[in-house]
Amino acid sequence: MLQCFLRFSKTVTTVPSSLTSPINPLFLLFYSSSPNPPPNHRQPSPSPIASPTRVLKLISAQSDPLLAKEIFDVATTQPGFRHSYSSFLVLILKLGRSKHFSLVDDLLVRLKSDQYRVTPTLFSYLIKIYAEADLSEKALSVFYKMLEFNVKPLPRHLNRILELLVSHRNFIMPAFDLFKTAHKYGVFPNTKSYNILMGAFCLNGDLSIAYKLFNKMFERDVMPDVESYRILMQGLCRKSQVNRAVDLLEDMLNKGFVPDSLSYTTLLNSLCRKKKLREAYKLLCRMKVKGCNPDIVHYNTVMLGFCREGRAMDAVKVLEDMPSNGCLPNLVSYRTLVGGLCDQGMFDEAKKYMEEMLSKGFSPHFSVSHALIKGFCSVGKIDAATEVLGEMLESREVPHTDTWGMIVPTICEDYETEKMEEILEEVMKIEIKRDTRIVEAGIGLEDYLIRKIRNRSK
Repeated sequence: MLQCFLRFSKTVTTVPSSLTSPINPLFLLFYSSSPNPPPNHRQPSPSPIASPTRVLKLISAQSDPLLAKEIFDVATTQPGFRHSYSSFLVLILKLGRSKHFSLVDDLLVRLKSDQYRVTPTLFSYLIKIYAEADLSEKALSVFYKMLEFNVKPLPRHLNRILELLVSHRNFIMPAFDLFKTAHKYGVFPNTKSYNILMGAFCLNGDLSIAYKLFNKMFERDVMPDVESYRILMQGLCRKSQVNRAVDLLEDMLNKGFVPDSLSYTTLLNSLCRKKKLREAYKLLCRMKVKGCNPDIVHYNTVMLGFCREGRAMDAVKVLEDMPSNGCLPNLVSYRTLVGGLCDQGMFDEAKKYMEEMLSKGFSPHFSVSHALIKGFCSVGKIDAATEVLGEMLESREVPHTDTWGMIVPTICEDYETEKMEEILEEVMKIEIKRDTRIVEAGIGLEDYLIRKIRNRSK
């Protein structure tokens, strides 16, 4: 113990280097730091200097929780000394965060036996400690520990415990039991409490229980919020019950709620996956009227739905509607649209939107540009394919090796070798960095041309 206090004394008081006689550790507690050591280094007797406030400062200053506990214990041995409640709080937090849970339990026993008047803050600390350590059972025990101390749990304590419990699938039912019995102890679940349980049961696939909880809110005069509706809509969409989710949206609107962005995203995505594209587009158009401006995620979700179903021209309409509603297309918008048009063989339209994409500084994924060039080559539009390639190079975009491997043989069938050499020179001027796909393609192109010339010479 003496060594521990000597280490601590470096930050508390000055110990002369000539000191060779044993020092009582109490010296560090009861002697205030000063420039001059006491004469003859005599041990001081207990005095008001070792106040609870001074002990609290010493405990708070320690980074080593065990040394803080040692200071606490030494002070406890002094006749008539009584720790401040704050010392308990600080020490419990230090020990809990370092996972010395048995020592925390000992301090709780001490608090109760010494009849300290505790506050809800103590239990907030305990819940936080057990949440950080992911100890669900310990967190659950805090609720009943509060009752032992005659402290009425608050809804925020209940909710924090419920959140920790439902984060583990095995503790969903214990959480539900606590939720159902909390009112017996004067703790009435609020909207957040219901939302926590509803979300847990929806994720667990128990949609019927979530629905019952939702209906109970109205019976018990607990007002649901936007999150309540969204949680249930998400649960319905996971079960592919998108029509019921849309009905819930209508009910929400009729009750005066304004759905948030995530609620609409959930419904739009689910409608598109169920191939209800007309309903998805109709919902997209209604959003602004109902007080929620569509954002880029909503537009891109519907565009992707149209493109997946081979309706790229409908996706074009969505993209063209965006600016008038205060939303500008982004990289994902253009990539989705160009890819969808290519899939339908509408290469001229795809080229138009790729050019628009490049003009706005967006970089097409190599798979998109590859699909467009491949499409033009497949229908014999070599000039259009090379034009796309040239525009990409001018925009400092590096085509994939596969793109070169596809376009070079096609070009060589229609152009003289001299023309191909000019193209190669231009390519190498634009991009000559090491370890890039374009350099590899250039080498492959050169080998191809050499073979072509040798064949012609023969």
